[in-house]
Amino acid sequence: MYAYIDGKLTFKCPAYIVVEAGGVGYHINISLNTYSLLGDAERCKVYTWLHVKEDAHTLYGFMDEGERRLFLHLISVSGIGPNTGRMMLSSITPAEIQTAIVQADLTLIQRIKGIGAKSAQRLVLELQDKLKKEGTGSLISVPLNHTVREEALSALVMLGFAKLPAEKAIDSAIKINGPDLTVEQMIKIALKNL
Repeated sequence: MYAYIDGKLTFKCPAYIVVEAGGVGYHINISLNTYSLLGDAERCKVYTWLHVKEDAHTLYGFMDEGERRLFLHLISVSGIGPNTGRMMLSSITPAEIQTAIVQADLTLIQRIKGIGAKSAQRLVLELQDKLKKEGTGSLISVPLNHTVREEALSALVMLGFAKLPAEKAIDSAIKINGPDLTVEQMIKIALKNL
């Protein structure tokens, strides 16, 4: 519902922050990773995810889009809720979590409070292939798109297509129609080939 909140940082502690935007103060739960990245900033842009339950609406915030995407992957696993996902991001860095899952490092994952042997195995089983497809580090450090080809590829990956088939479809579109396509044209042609 909320992609991000950009505003004045009025309160900060290791568990949550309050960001004032448009005259409203938003209480946003954060990880220690986000807390450390905030530093002494007076103004911040926090990528958010809203957790809606019967008795509460809770905002979770992240300093970058990559951390939020990893968090959403983590909570998609059965038995891992938002608080456990936040605990994971507070215990070790997002890059370490991604590497541990891709390399099936169960001992590192189990060191995180609240993650037992079964949860660690489930995380690896359900997320290993997804994170491998994303490529090491690409989830955490979202690349800046410099070319039309890279923007089209990024859009296709965000739509859920695997990177390799998407690259082949884009390269095919460029080969047949020439390199002067717009991002939209390239995506439309590539979608026909996927």
